[in-house]
Order: sequence, then structure tokens, then C-alpha cells
Amino acid sequence: MGSHDPKWWLGEPIWETVVNNGLKASTYFWPGAEVKKGSWTCPKGLCMFYNSSLPFQERVDSVLNYFDLPSDEIPSFMTLYFEDPDHQGHKVGPDDPRITEAVARIDTMIGRLISGLEKRGVFEDVNIIFVGDHGMVGTCDKKLIFLDDLAKWVEISKEWVQSYSPLLAIYPPPGVSPKDVVGKMNEGLKSGNVDNGEYLRVYLKEDLPARLHYSESDRIPPIIGLIKEGFKVEQKRSKRQECGGSHGYDNAVFSMRSVFIAHGPRFGRGRKVPSFENVEIYNLVTNILNIQGAPNNGTSSFPESILLPSH
Repeated sequence: MGSHDPKWWLGEPIWETVVNNGLKASTYFWPGAEVKKGSWTCPKGLCMFYNSSLPFQERVDSVLNYFDLPSDEIPSFMTLYFEDPDHQGHKVGPDDPRITEAVARIDTMIGRLISGLEKRGVFEDVNIIFVGDHGMVGTCDKKLIFLDDLAKWVEISKEWVQSYSPLLAIYPPPGVSPKDVVGKMNEGLKSGNVDNGEYLRVYLKEDLPARLHYSESDRIPPIIGLIKEGFKVEQKRSKRQECGGSHGYDNAVFSMRSVFIAHGPRFGRGRKVPSFENVEIYNLVTNILNIQGAPNNGTSSFPESILLPSH
């Protein structure tokens, strides 16, 4: 529940940037939008507090209603969020027929959005960016690594563990050397005497591959374990057998990738673009809106590689 405290949010979100540039923004369940931060006050009627039980069609219709406002009141930037098919993916994994059904439902909602915009005569004037935040991979309980199996080398108390899967994060107590713990854990994992030990590698956070950008923040625990795709870490053995889905593995893994589809006056028809990192989308939006963005991790040249020149 502490997620609404602005202290956790260090960057400037796109809706705050939009407002800083004197334009109107609306957000529908976009993560972080409920946080009052900087010039963003989560304005009534333009900022919806997350409620997963609100039907998807109601969300779409609310956004379409913005286009019925007087033209100077229509937000320049709008977000819309659906928690499917992520919701089903966690329960049943990515290859279950229920995922196909969930995708079809979202497809119907996008259709509802498009026909609503067409009915209002604005579909060709609106730039729509359709993105997901991550992929999904199946996890099953035969793919497990147990921390208790390392007891011969080092005892990892459950109180030390901040998260088990898909990223192992360990905070040893004061007086216990993280370097020592990492050394002993890897010795055990490489010994051949720990089930699935070869599918986990443990690092001091400063030794993680630089491409992960996962060492600078003091919020990141000192010990991080990278788990191979589809495997899970647990504390101790149990008889539980379940299959589901997860994300948050190394972002170089293909199954962690997501989707990017865009349409509108600034996007060329039928064009395919090479894969890119989601941090690029911020500069894409500021370029379309022709506004000044905050410093960010995207590249300034990226929008030109994707967008048509503005008229």
C-alpha cells in the first residue's frame, strides 16, 4: 500500500511531462498514475484509481468519451490499461487455451476502441501506441532449485531472502559478508550435488552483467541470483506440484519480450521495425506531442528511426 508514496517514484512519468508542457493528460489505471508527484495531482475525471473489477469495455468507453468533450478539453495524451492476458498467464502459463481466449478479449476491446474513434471521425488523426510491459514463460515444479540444499556450504535463512523467483534477491544481516555468501553459494551450485544447481548463478550486485543496469540503486539487495528461464527458487522441498507462468527473467531471453504496434499520422503503414527497449517509448511520445521531455534512458535519435516527419 506504500506504492502511492511519491518517495518511491524517482523518474518523471510521461503524464507529468505532458502537464509540465501545458497540455492535458488522462490516465486509466496506468501503473504509478495515482501517485501525486510534481505537477501531477491525479486530476478528478482524468485519473482513475485502479480497480481490477471494472469491465474492460467500460474502460474503453470512458476513454472514447474524452473525444466528445469540447476540443480544448480533450486530453492530448491518454493511457488505457488491461491486466489481461498477464493475469491468466501467471495462473496457467503462456501456452494454455485460456491465454488465447484472454488475447481474443483484448483484441475485441481494441476493435471497440478503433470503431469508436472511426464513428467520431478521428481514427486517422490519433496516434495509438499498443505495448505490453513483458513476456511470459511457463514454470512447472520439476524446475526447482532449493536454498536448503545449499546448507552444506552456507545456510541461507528465509529472513535474508527478499524475493525467490524469477530473481533471487538476498540481504544478509550485518556481520555476514555478502562476498562470502556468494562464493559459498556458487561453490554449492557448481558442485553437481544440488538439484538443478547449474540453472542458478549468484552475483554481488556490482558484478552483474552491465547490460542489466541493476547495481546502482541502494534499493537493490547486495546479492542477486540470476535464474535460467522457466526455473524457480524455493526455500525448502515440498510436495506441492503446480504449473503457471512467470516473467522477470533476464530480459535478453526471447520469451520476456513483448509487443509494439502503432498506428496514426506519424507512423508509416505496414512497416516493421527492429526490436528495441521499452525505455525508448517515452521519447517517442514527447516527439509526437512536440514537447520537451525530462532526462531519461532512451536515445534521442530513436523517434526519427520510427516516426514519419511531422507536417
